[in-house]
Amino acid sequence: MIAPAKIRRPSKNRVPSPAAAATVRHPDAAATEERRAALRARRESFFARKIDFIPCREFLAPEAEALASTPPASAPVRPAPAPSGRIDSYLAGLYETRLLSREEEQFHFRRMNWLRFRAATERGRFDEKRATARQIDVVEAMLSASEVERTILITSNLRLVVSIAKKFVTADDLFDELVAEGNVALMRAVDKFNFALGNRFSTYATYAIQRHFFRISHRGRQQRRRYTPADESLRSVPAAEPAQGCNSVQIDQLKELFAKFLGELEPREQQIVVARFGFDGRAPRTFRELGAEMGVCKERIRQIQTRAMEKIRGMATEAKLEQTVGDWL
Repeated sequence: MIAPAKIRRPSKNRVPSPAAAATVRHPDAAATEERRAALRARRESFFARKIDFIPCREFLAPEAEALASTPPASAPVRPAPAPSGRIDSYLAGLYETRLLSREEEQFHFRRMNWLRFRAATERGRFDEKRATARQIDVVEAMLSASEVERTILITSNLRLVVSIAKKFVTADDLFDELVAEGNVALMRAVDKFNFALGNRFSTYATYAIQRHFFRISHRGRQQRRRYTPADESLRSVPAAEPAQGCNSVQIDQLKELFAKFLGELEPREQQIVVARFGFDGRAPRTFRELGAEMGVCKERIRQIQTRAMEKIRGMATEAKLEQTVGDWL
């Protein structure tokens, strides 16, 4: 007798339909696309980043990496004694940081610029549209290491800023703000110092910081002469003789020239200068207010303003503005 054929039931592990398969793979596909988008954004930011370094012939020598990686064996310099009297915690912390010897200073400057040189060289070999995350990680690790060297150089010279600021502070200045301005000049000097010439950084930094303080002092005197008190009692006192100044035609010429200067600035620099000095008819905004408005820290706003004012001073010098106004007056 022939046994009846068994009815096969559908297997539980059957292959899903194409629509069901697409539904199953959808989360993985979305995650993959998200990772690709993140990598594209990272590539764009990575290749847009500016890498500055001081070029040096020894970077092309075979022993360049050994020179930039071997610290000197010189004895460390002890921290300088703190000044007598009452000082705040910031100044006390500065005197706990030891000074660098000449050999250590050369090593840190060489290593900082060598790492930036290597990072720029490696990045130049990458395809902007095909660079992998691993390649970007390698270059960013070099740049992070260079920032460590830069921080060492800055912190070991912060005491220099304080000593110079003490000579420039006046009754109209706040010592903390002057030190902050000096720190900005110090950071800029670290990036521009050519260590290959063999000079001590303190000599170069002292000149750069003093020059920055002279500019601040000159700008402060100009602002104090420009703005007079708005006291009603002073307004009621009749002037014995009208003050000599520019006529309406000359003022219009100055306005036109200054508008031209502003037009030469980058959009962000122009925005900060206009807001900081109230050229838009509003009350002048502080660094903190502009930082919150533009999404950056107040120190970054200060740096951009300093850069913009240096450009304006350069344009004014080129246009011989000071001589022209002097002839008018």
